[in-house]
Amino acid sequence: MPADGCSRVLLSFFLHALLILPSSSQDFDNDVLGAMIGPLTRVPVVTGRDVDMPCESRSLIQNDTLLLVVWYRKEAPVYSYDARKKGPTAHWIEEILSGRAQWMNWPVSALHLKDVQPQDRAMYRCRVDFQLSQTKNYRVALDVIELPSKPVIFDDHNKEITGVAGPYSEGSSFKLICSVNGGVPTPRVRWLAGDTVLPAVGVGDIQLSAGSKTLTLSIKNATRNLLAATFTCTANNTRLAPPQRTTVQLDLYLKPLTVEILSREQPLSVGRKGELWCKSTGARPPATITWWLGSTLLDSVTKHKDLEDRNETLSMLEWMPLKKHNGQVLTCRAEQPKINGSIIETKLLLNIYYMPETTMHLGAKMNPNDIEEGDDVYFGCVVDAYPPAYKVVWEHNGVILQHNPSNGVIISGNSNLALRNISRYQAGNYTCTASNVEGDGKSPPVQMRIVYKPMCRNRVMKLIGAPLQEQANIACEVDAFPPPDTFEWVLNSSLGSIKVDSERFTIEAKEGKSVLTYTPISDGDYGTLSCRATNLAGRQVAPCVYTLLPANRPDPPTNCTVYNLTDDALDLTCLPGYDGGLQNVYLAEVWANEGLVVNSSNGIAVWNLRRLGAKRRLRLVVYAANARGRSENVKFVVKTASKQSPRTEAQEAWEMNWAVGGVLGAALTITVILCLAFIATRLRRRSRDYEVATQSTKAQKSLQKRASPDDCNPDLIPPSKAAECQPEPPLYAAVVARPESKNTSTHSLARTQSPTSPLSSHPPHFETQSARSCVNGAMKSHREIVTTRTPLLSGHQESCV
Repeated sequence: MPADGCSRVLLSFFLHALLILPSSSQDFDNDVLGAMIGPLTRVPVVTGRDVDMPCESRSLIQNDTLLLVVWYRKEAPVYSYDARKKGPTAHWIEEILSGRAQWMNWPVSALHLKDVQPQDRAMYRCRVDFQLSQTKNYRVALDVIELPSKPVIFDDHNKEITGVAGPYSEGSSFKLICSVNGGVPTPRVRWLAGDTVLPAVGVGDIQLSAGSKTLTLSIKNATRNLLAATFTCTANNTRLAPPQRTTVQLDLYLKPLTVEILSREQPLSVGRKGELWCKSTGARPPATITWWLGSTLLDSVTKHKDLEDRNETLSMLEWMPLKKHNGQVLTCRAEQPKINGSIIETKLLLNIYYMPETTMHLGAKMNPNDIEEGDDVYFGCVVDAYPPAYKVVWEHNGVILQHNPSNGVIISGNSNLALRNISRYQAGNYTCTASNVEGDGKSPPVQMRIVYKPMCRNRVMKLIGAPLQEQANIACEVDAFPPPDTFEWVLNSSLGSIKVDSERFTIEAKEGKSVLTYTPISDGDYGTLSCRATNLAGRQVAPCVYTLLPANRPDPPTNCTVYNLTDDALDLTCLPGYDGGLQNVYLAEVWANEGLVVNSSNGIAVWNLRRLGAKRRLRLVVYAANARGRSENVKFVVKTASKQSPRTEAQEAWEMNWAVGGVLGAALTITVILCLAFIATRLRRRSRDYEVATQSTKAQKSLQKRASPDDCNPDLIPPSKAAECQPEPPLYAAVVARPESKNTSTHSLARTQSPTSPLSSHPPHFETQSARSCVNGAMKSHREIVTTRTPLLSGHQESCV
């Protein structure tokens, strides 16, 4: 056996014998034992963190090999690493370190221990065995540091303080007690004022008890400069972690020092909410500010604003004074309720301005319920204002009245208004407004009601479409005062005039409305309906007229116009045709060669068509539709513009140069034209006599050549004029006949389609049909006689040529 091998065996035997000795026989010197089993390294670690316990596993002999690493805790093996094995079987872990210990060879040789606990505090030994070198031993003292708890601060009454201490009164004395529990080793407790450490002598005595440590801070005769001061208690027992600290801020009650009412640039006004500010300084927390008018506490809203940097309190009084308050005394009082005898106050003598107060009334001898058209009406306006009003304005329904005797409006002074020969249009609300430096005061409105007979609310004759055998509701609305109490309906048809039974219509007197429910049975039931209302003023003079027509398909839209035509969109508007007596929907379709591009419907004949594509030839189809069907199509073609590319700076500069050149060229051209005009004028004067003589001769010859027998008869039209195209008359609408009715009467409605060209560089092509045409400059015309009979006048026939 080699010498090194013998040495290792002997050393191992010696250590084993040493470990099995009874405790009474292990009285060796610690230093000697430490020297025998390796150097000592102290490793501090905070509870809950990870730590690396070093153990050198590299040999100083070349080509030496690591065989085994064994870790002992209190000389009991807890971890081993066998370098001769591969994989997890090379590691052995005692249960106490299971899942937390791991041997590392790189970058340093150490045992990595996770989540260190207080029970891990012990003496560890690492034994390293090599193939050639002798065994090495290393000792590691693991110092597990237990951090102390966060300091808790208590007041004199043993009540925990969090955040703010107090409030304490100015000049009082109090104590702050800091208590810290736990911590290994024992923590050091200190008080800091701001960032300054207070000396232990000036702070108080340190008291230790089982598991806790307290330090008391005594403050005597607290002054105003301690307001918002911060005191921090810290506890620490290691440099591996920041100190545990708790901070409190002192709050003090301070008496108000001053109080004043801030001046206003404008006087207070009656009826207008004014703001008054009162400032108090020195109070902490904000002083309680109250406002007093004489000996009366004002019931108002007060807002406080605490300015920490200047220790001021602002109170705003939102107050609406009255005229009786003028000359009284307003008092602002500041008080700190926590401190007796802290009330201070300031006073302000009130000087109140007020806007005009106006009231309006009818003349003394006028009855407001008996004013008729043609009467004269008088109004009076009473004004109470300080300063006095400098003008009075009269209004009718919000419109200012001007003095105009010719129209019957007479304004005398500032307090009287006369209206001569009134009409029903002058009914409504009248007010007078007086103005002074404080503002405008408007009187409550006085309503003038004028008694007049009913009249139609809509004076235009309305066309109503009603299908056969279907119920139609016709509303008659009138304006009248007082509201009408009776209505009467009359039907004028081809069968004569028939008064409608009152059971067939309803009356809404307050709204001035009557609704007739009517169901046409045959063509003879169509015609003209008239409605009259009656109130206390009398019977309606001109009836409301409604033309009842059979419901039909709508007419196509006309006069279509395209505008805002771009490379991808266009806007289209048309004039709607006859709606057939029903609710219409207007539709527009955009077609291309590949099919439908866009379709849009609207309640009015206006469309905004988008996403059409650039530089495309599109066909637009427009028509109307209702419950009876759809109208004929209106077709035309448009072409969208090309998509323009953005201009560059060089192009813009080139265009600018051309613009300047164009202006200069235009100026030069005008100058040349003026010169040529001057020369031509001089030449024209010389040849004037010759030109006049020549023109007279040519005129005589022309008259002789054109003389003919037809010239003597002014009623004959020269043949040459037949070649001109005359304007087309309006087209008669197609005669619509009902297949289910045996009556052959039809309705003739004049309809003209004249769509205009769109506003674009590519005018659309309209597809239209005409009864007459021009061929080689000649017009083909013929006489046409159309005989129609309408259901409204079935007994009469009309012929049109």
